Amino acid sequence: MNPPDLEVWQGSGYNRAMIDLNILFIVTVGFIAIALFSLIRLFILDRRLSNLLTGKRGGDLEHVIEEFVKTARRLDERTKLIAQEIDNINGRLAKAIQKVHTVRYNPFRDQGGNQSFATCFMDENGDGLVISSLYSRDKVSVYAKPLKDGKSEYELSQEEKESIDKASSL
Repeated sequence: MNPPDLEVWQGSGYNRAMIDLNILFIVTVGFIAIALFSLIRLFILDRRLSNLLTGKRGGDLEHVIEEFVKTARRLDERTKLIAQEIDNINGRLAKAIQKVHTVRYNPFRDQGGNQSFATCFMDENGDGLVISSLYSRDKVSVYAKPLKDGKSEYELSQEEKESIDKASSL
């Protein structure tokens, strides 16, 4: 019979214990390497963060953020003013002459060419006027008739109506 100490050193038990120790050693070295890598990386990130926060002058990042906030507030106020001005311009533009159309015609078949005309000037709402000119050899007559919603309280000629219809469709 062999003493109990010899049995530990003999057979497969010893080999298994050595393999287990080797694996444990490799895993331990791996964890140490990961821990060292993490510490180095943490040190680098800490140094970058310190540089970012302090910069060349103390409080650089804080100052930059404050300036951005001030600029954003000024831009917001300016945007509101611009929106108000655009609304004002749109209100005035609705009242500006936007639709113009001219119809040329010859009211007297035996004289001249298409020297007479009817011109309509209207805003967005159909308010404005129609100006007519009748040309003959002896004289030129000019008439102006006000328009409200594309209609006049005065009697309109066929050419004036045509001018108003075509201007309304613009």
